[in-house]
Amino acid sequence: MKKVVITGAAGFLGSHLAKEVVKQGHQVIGLDNFSTGKAENIRELSDSGFFTCIACDVAEEDVRFMPALSGIDEIYHMASPASPKFYQADPFATIRVNTIGTANMLELARRNNAKLVFTSTSEAYGDPEVHPQPEEYRGNVNTWGPRACYDEAKRLGEVFCYEYAHRYGSRVKVARIFNTYSAGLRNDDGRVISNFVTQALNGHDITIYGDGTQTRSFCYVDDTVRGLLLMMERDEANGQLINLGNPVEISVMEVAHLVKSLAQSSSKLTYNPLPQDDPKVRRPVIDKAKALLGWEPFIDLREGLRLTIEAYQAQRP
Repeated sequence: MKKVVITGAAGFLGSHLAKEVVKQGHQVIGLDNFSTGKAENIRELSDSGFFTCIACDVAEEDVRFMPALSGIDEIYHMASPASPKFYQADPFATIRVNTIGTANMLELARRNNAKLVFTSTSEAYGDPEVHPQPEEYRGNVNTWGPRACYDEAKRLGEVFCYEYAHRYGSRVKVARIFNTYSAGLRNDDGRVISNFVTQALNGHDITIYGDGTQTRSFCYVDDTVRGLLLMMERDEANGQLINLGNPVEISVMEVAHLVKSLAQSSSKLTYNPLPQDDPKVRRPVIDKAKALLGWEPFIDLREGLRLTIEAYQAQRP
């Protein structure tokens, strides 16, 4: 049995990962300050006997010296607001968790000779001028705008990972995650899938930002979690940046129509101005994930949305 730390364990992706690691029979210590994570996401885990949650801020230095974190084998550093609504609401905390918090987790891993996966983001590519995006592409990120607190903090987190891998030989892997979704997304977090599904089920107007021609590549959470587990497991991923995402690209307008159809909704489509620095296109090259991990997504968007809509419907009062 391994002793695994998951930061941001009460968040959307962190809680899904925690459930899978516990299911595999390992001990999980979740760290979360509950700034965007929800206690209900991990409530069922608390009864398993294999999960402990510690309320703390991983950007505080004393987290590295917690007795409960001695003898750990693996760290998944996932703590961070992930939607523009939340990371722009508290930009300094977003910067701290992805820079200082990342340095703290890397130091904790080094002291314990533990492996670490850092969840970075496709936002590291900014509004890309190369399409689709391979890991070698250095990106087109605006450092002087409302998204920079997230984009640039993740990029600096990657630099910390690089230095620990090359200076100390730390077994560090960086996952650049592309739009992950499922029913666990907060329905108030402002991301495309959660927005569209919530609006469609409630019969409200479906809000599209821009003209809807901008594209995204959506990956169902089960596929993303499987990719993260493989990254941790495979030594071939040590010291590597790896895209984890679905290479099937779709426009935001097409997503809106698909959600409306699957939800059998009468909602109308409305259009608002596109936010500053919102990427126009997004699609990962996943050749490295295929070669090093033997990973590619299995669940297509139609099936993933059907599962998501059914789960949201079951949660409605």
